[in-house]
Amino acid sequence: MTGTRKPRSFLLSAALTGAGLALLRANPPGRRACWERKNYAGRTVELYAGPASALGTAVAATRVHPGAGLAVLAAGACGAYDDVAGHVSGDTRRGFRAHLGALRDGEVTSGAVKLFGIGAAGLVAGALLKERPLDKVLAGIVIAGTAHFVNLVDVRPGRALGAVLALGAPGLLRGGPGGELAAVATGSAAAVLREDLGERVMIGDTGAHALGAALGAAIVAGNRRAGLLAHAVAVVAAAVYGDRVTAWARST
Repeated sequence: MTGTRKPRSFLLSAALTGAGLALLRANPPGRRACWERKNYAGRTVELYAGPASALGTAVAATRVHPGAGLAVLAAGACGAYDDVAGHVSGDTRRGFRAHLGALRDGEVTSGAVKLFGIGAAGLVAGALLKERPLDKVLAGIVIAGTAHFVNLVDVRPGRALGAVLALGAPGLLRGGPGGELAAVATGSAAAVLREDLGERVMIGDTGAHALGAALGAAIVAGNRRAGLLAHAVAVVAAAVYGDRVTAWARST
């Protein structure tokens, strides 16, 4: 029975994501124009893949562990807020420094909401997934940091989803909840990869953060303290490097 759990988790996540995408495309809430964005090449793409992958992943992850489902849902919700509020306001600021600088000046940006919201959700999920205090903190850093990393690489079609598939593949070799959560993350990513590569949809912050949180939860569930520490250092380093690159890009 245990050998069938990973395939079931993969198929459930993929099926839910695919069904959500089809349902939203056929019956979008609100005006259809609200679900359209311009991608890096100026092409009009649909945002349906973001909430579809977030909800599909959250349901499938909750089946494995409630803490993982909570992290995915919260990360997706924070990403959705940034997708909507950031688009409406036209705020083009990127990176931790820009959002923390605005917060220091008394302005709460959608990016700041996302930063603190996903961070808090990661810590809560880490507390549910691990038992010892230090492990809980490390787990929270890994979950929030992985969510940020996947969003950080979401700059071209297929980049974020490819990262989830590549980083989640080794987790599929693990047993237990870690392997099942890796199957959840990769199943949802696989379900929308073709549409994303075809530049018909984008996953946006909603999907990138949700899938990243699922991947982070898989890493947490499949590792002990040494592994958690190594992954925590890696995601923090990636965040620092990404912030420096963003700051450099703004200055040139």
